Amino acid sequence: MVNLLYVAAVVAAIAFLILCVSLAMTLGSLKTTLKSVSHTMDGMTKQLEGVTTESTQLLHKTNQLAEDLQSKAEKLTTVVDAVKGVGDSVNNLNQSVHRISSSVTTQAEQNSEKIAQVLQWGTVAVGLYDQVKERKPAKSTGWTLYKARS
Repeated sequence: MVNLLYVAAVVAAIAFLILCVSLAMTLGSLKTTLKSVSHTMDGMTKQLEGVTTESTQLLHKTNQLAEDLQSKAEKLTTVVDAVKGVGDSVNNLNQSVHRISSSVTTQAEQNSEKIAQVLQWGTVAVGLYDQVKERKPAKSTGWTLYKARS
């Protein structure tokens, strides 16, 4: 029985040795894996720092563009208001021209008989002028041309 006890102790020692060796191999493999993960995390940290820097720069540029767009929009609002003012002025001018033309048309219709009389008197005056002109003798220019007789 004592021998059996020794054999059991040896088997237990061998089993414990196998357990320790396999645990050491597993821990060695885990150590390698953790080193790899550590290197990967270091690389990711550096990449994230770069992304963070670029994101910050992009945000600054976006803010500058937003401010620039805001100022240009304000300037454009001024231009639009000016164009609206010009449009209103043109509209007022059109209304004034329409009123004046309507007034002229109304006055012409009211005075059409007088206008016809003025035209008739003008025609008579031109006719009289032509008759007077025909009756006047031709004035000499100061030179007399004589034709040579053959």
